[in-house]
Amino acid sequence: MPSPTPAAPVSPPSSPPTTSWRERLTPRVTRVLATANLVCQIGIILTGGVVRLTGSGLGCSTWPQCEPGEFSPVLHPEATYHPFVEFGNRTLTGVLLVVALLLAAAVWNAPALRTRSRSLRLLALTPLLGVLAQALIGGITVLLHLHPGVVGFHFLVSAVLVWASTVLVVRLREGDDAPEPVLKPSGTSGRWLRAVPAVFAVLTLAVVVLGILTTGSGPHSGDDEVGYRFALDPVVLAKAHAWTVWLFVAALVATLVVVTRAVAGGRTDNAAPDPGSALDTARARALRQWWVLLAVTLLQGAIGYAQYFTGLPVPLVALHLLGSALLVSATTFAVLALRVRS
Repeated sequence: MPSPTPAAPVSPPSSPPTTSWRERLTPRVTRVLATANLVCQIGIILTGGVVRLTGSGLGCSTWPQCEPGEFSPVLHPEATYHPFVEFGNRTLTGVLLVVALLLAAAVWNAPALRTRSRSLRLLALTPLLGVLAQALIGGITVLLHLHPGVVGFHFLVSAVLVWASTVLVVRLREGDDAPEPVLKPSGTSGRWLRAVPAVFAVLTLAVVVLGILTTGSGPHSGDDEVGYRFALDPVVLAKAHAWTVWLFVAALVATLVVVTRAVAGGRTDNAAPDPGSALDTARARALRQWWVLLAVTLLQGAIGYAQYFTGLPVPLVALHLLGSALLVSATTFAVLALRVRS
């Protein structure tokens, strides 16, 4: 009788392969972090505006501590809300610093981004370096007792960071090839589209700077005891700011007309438009972005006129500050939508 065949040894179940933290940094993760950074960059402008609108700029008397020997406000019967408003803005700066640090680490370590251009990686460092610089500028603002020049520069840097963060969001969803225009109209329309980036860079900068000077000359400059910080006429500045906005609107309408006609004209080779093609999708996106910019601009202008004719109520001024950040971001999205990188 043959001996039974011994059973084959059963090998233990193999453990699932481990995934390193770098391999978990998918393009989707980096895009989510970039979007979160943009939202936080816009949000910090709103909270910084609340600090100024409530006169809480010196709620914490020193920096980096809130009070000598204390990093956070001390609650006591005589305490006001000002230290907590200022400390809340500083806390959000810490959150923004963490998000910017995670974003930089993701872009520099994600396997899918290792072959991307060095300019993209350097751009990912801009929010991190900007937040660190803003923390320093904020400290100087406190130590110099809300000097109007430093306060205005503080906001201007925030606007630049919103612009850079928007550019990063766009760059992470496109390639590294040389940019190609999605619309190629001829004649005057073509020359106008080629001038659009420079035109809107100048107009956006003018709108933001005049807005800073107008606010810094009015009752909401950040100090409850002093009615102005810049020795300038806020009414004259408000009118100059409004005229600059109207120039912005005129350039925007002209661009929207050119873009609409170019998209409706189809491809330059007279082929029938294909909604499923990458180029036609890019054209549709460009048109949509310029309509969004028009909506943001009109809403921002309406808030500006409403706050001017109602005596600058705090809620409207806060919305106007938020709108300024949204305007910078929407302008950047619209201008960048006019070109595509394979």
